[in-house]
Amino acid sequence: MNNIKIVIEKHADGYVAYPVGIKGIVVGEGDSFNAALSDVQSALQFHVETFGTEGLEPDDPVLDAFIAEAAIA
Repeated sequence: MNNIKIVIEKHADGYVAYPVGIKGIVVGEGDSFNAALSDVQSALQFHVETFGTEGLEPDDPVLDAFIAEAAIA
């Protein structure tokens, strides 16, 4: 079992979820946090079934993920 960091964004029309640091593009979406997380987990499972577990092994593993705000003048 691999533990993968997932970013979940809340937008006006729902939630978007995506994994950090894997090869390829995997995105989930839903009307709630849990729905988006479930959808991206399903997409990751399909990704592994299609491309193998090599896609989950980044060249430079993500140790942690942060969200910050920056002011732009």
